[in-house]
Amino acid sequence: MTIGRAVTLTAGTLILVSLIFARVGSDWWLLLAAFVGANLIQSSFTGFCPAASIYRRLGVRPGGAFG
Repeated sequence: MTIGRAVTLTAGTLILVSLIFARVGSDWWLLLAAFVGANLIQSSFTGFCPAASIYRRLGVRPGGAFG
């Protein structure tokens, strides 16, 4: 798995989890989905993604948008 795929997998998972938790629990979980979406927009403009930095330190193979 490459860093780009790991980042998109993480973002998608967090958004789906927040939607499920908002449905069965509190609407406050939607803030997690908003945070992930805002981070994706921010990284598209700046090229900096905190999750990619973490995956890079963990030794995930470079590749994709964050290679």
